[in-house]
Amino acid sequence: MFFLRSNCKLEIIEIIIPTNLELMLKLNTQKTIKNIENPFLKKDLPILSIGDNIRIGVKIIEGNKERIQFYEGTIIAKKNSSINTTITVRKILQGIGVERIFLIHSPKIDSIKILRSSKVRRSKLYYLRSLKGKASRLKQIFK
Repeated sequence: MFFLRSNCKLEIIEIIIPTNLELMLKLNTQKTIKNIENPFLKKDLPILSIGDNIRIGVKIIEGNKERIQFYEGTIIAKKNSSINTTITVRKILQGIGVERIFLIHSPKIDSIKILRSSKVRRSKLYYLRSLKGKASRLKQIFK
C-alpha cells in the first residue's frame, strides 16, 4: 500500500502484484499459441531485408482456374510477429507508386525471390514515397 497526499487529503492506493500462478498461466497460453502456429510457418523463405528488390508469386483464383501472378518491387517495411510477419512492397506502375502488404506465411504466397539487395540505413523506407525518378534509386550491394 502507498499513501499519497494531494490537496490535503490522504489517498490510499493499492498495487496489485500478479501471483506466480497468473504468470505461469500466461506463459502456458503463449507456448500453446506458438505450438499451434508452428506447423503453418513456412520453412523455405529467403532472408528478407529492407531495400531488397523481390519478385513475389501470388496465387490468384479466377472462377475454377488458379494461376500465379508475379508482383515485383522494393521492400520498404517489415513487421515481424511470428506467423503474422508482413512486408510492404512498393513498385512504380505507369508513373504511380503502388504499395501492397503481404503476409509472408500465407498459403496464397507461392514463391519469393530476391532479385537484388540494397544498402539502407533505415528500418522503414517511407521517404521513398516522396521521391521520383532517379532520386528514388537505392545503392546496390552484392552478396
